[in-house]
Amino acid sequence: MRAGGEGRGRGLLGVVSGNTPEARGRVLDLLRRASPDALVLSVSVHGDGDAAGRYPFVQRFAVGGDERQRASLSQVATGDPAVIVRQALGAIARAAPCAHVVLALPDNVDALPFLAELWRSPLGRTPLSDYYDLAPLAVGVDPGRLLSDLRCVHRAAHLFGDHPQAVPLTLAEAAARQVEAAHVMVLRDGGVEDDGRLDGSRALLAHLNPSALVLLDGEERDSALLTPLTRPGTGWAAAGPADRLDVVAPALRRRGIDRGVASVLWRSRRPLHPQRLAESLPQVMPAVVRSRGYLWVATHPDAVISWRSAGRHLELRQAGGWLEDGDTGAWRAASSERRTLASWHWDDRYGERRNEIVFIGAELDADRLRAALDTAVLDDGELALGADYWADLPDPLLGTATQDPGAEP
Repeated sequence: MRAGGEGRGRGLLGVVSGNTPEARGRVLDLLRRASPDALVLSVSVHGDGDAAGRYPFVQRFAVGGDERQRASLSQVATGDPAVIVRQALGAIARAAPCAHVVLALPDNVDALPFLAELWRSPLGRTPLSDYYDLAPLAVGVDPGRLLSDLRCVHRAAHLFGDHPQAVPLTLAEAAARQVEAAHVMVLRDGGVEDDGRLDGSRALLAHLNPSALVLLDGEERDSALLTPLTRPGTGWAAAGPADRLDVVAPALRRRGIDRGVASVLWRSRRPLHPQRLAESLPQVMPAVVRSRGYLWVATHPDAVISWRSAGRHLELRQAGGWLEDGDTGAWRAASSERRTLASWHWDDRYGERRNEIVFIGAELDADRLRAALDTAVLDDGELALGADYWADLPDPLLGTATQDPGAEP
């Protein structure tokens, strides 16, 4: 039984991923050293799934724990990966309550949306939160692979997340999402010849995910550093992983410059002119490795527009609607963090609408970047003309606002 589990009636669920099998395996080795009695449930998912109803093939392989836990599992199944893994974890918990289980995810699973779906409470089913507390999400990182993938926008990775079908993303986007989801990262040391890449990768990771703990190979010999991996994670909100998926979230950025890597935050409380935004991109994006945020675009005033770039690929899409005064259902559905932010930033006329993007890159010119985006917002005259005028502005990025902002993008 894990420490802290007594009297609570719940076990501990740790989650591990990695950008190479070796990097993931290294984190699993550390976890098994810190918690020798833990059961490791390794999952692999084969096939993309499709709209025609063909589901992927999911394999599960258990190591460690006790015989009751391993006997509760079937090894293979076809179906929704999140449903299959949820059933397996429930069976383990019923066979041996208060156990420590480590879920090892393959690199074709998008960890954060997958966890959000896993943690969701299906109608009539016992939620996993009744069986387990979540430990910090640990990710193994091979620095050479990370830097290579973050430059790759011409190849697609098909990742499973909160749907039975895999979603195609660029390798750069997939690599960025993996490290941004982590609470703890273990950076593998490739030897003397990789010193530059190791230091550069550590600096980049500190900006991609400034709230995460980054460990170098060798530092984990200090057992105190491994203790957080065997305790419930303080990084999870009370509502679980879904809170971290809210598109309107506070910007996480690291102040200062590390080995040339810097984060630049841009904010504005005015809607963006889409034509001028498009024209500003050549001044904004050249040195950017990663950027994330959300926009208030004049031609789509009721829609939150998500902004994501990785490498040289930029994606803008509608990602739900802004919170409105009196829309009780939307406020209840939003994360507690978002509700707090909306209250802080509330405008009597425009509500929570605003722009906020964090840019990460090497040798970024912060003043030039912010100035280029500042020229893209509506001026006083355009703002006074109102939404009817804004709707007719040329929009080369998003086109005409025809989609319901609350619909699935």
